[in-house]
Amino acid sequence: MSVTSFRELVPILQTAIGPMILISGLGLLLLTMTNRLGRVIDRSRSLLDDLESNSESYVLRINREVAILWKRARYIRVAILLACMTCFGASMLIIMLFLSALVNIDLPMVLSAVFIGSMLCLSTSLLFFFLDVNMNLAAFRIEMESHDKKRLILEKKGY
Repeated sequence: MSVTSFRELVPILQTAIGPMILISGLGLLLLTMTNRLGRVIDRSRSLLDDLESNSESYVLRINREVAILWKRARYIRVAILLACMTCFGASMLIIMLFLSALVNIDLPMVLSAVFIGSMLCLSTSLLFFFLDVNMNLAAFRIEMESHDKKRLILEKKGY
């Protein structure tokens, strides 16, 4: 059955709406992830800029924080890659939906595999995004420990 009229195309358009909405949502997710990656890089640069002019304890703390930031950057990179693969899969799904109707090819297994693969990529991307958020808290804990030590020293001095 080849597509000969607009009426035959309407169900295909309706089916393609879901992946198109997915792509739109992925754009927002990718924007969030790239913003987080930019913040990680900016924070790393600011920590490393004045590293040489500080005490050894400060340098050790900064090195611990930068190690976490490096790991976070790698996790965010993987999350971005998987989100992009999800977007690519959704795009291929839309293309295959139209081609299967235009060329009269029945591809239910291939379409299902592409959709399932896309959802697996999205799920894994969100997992890496969640890991990044948890690592952000670990880096914040290191910073808070440093501030707590400073606060205790100031309290002992009577400030």
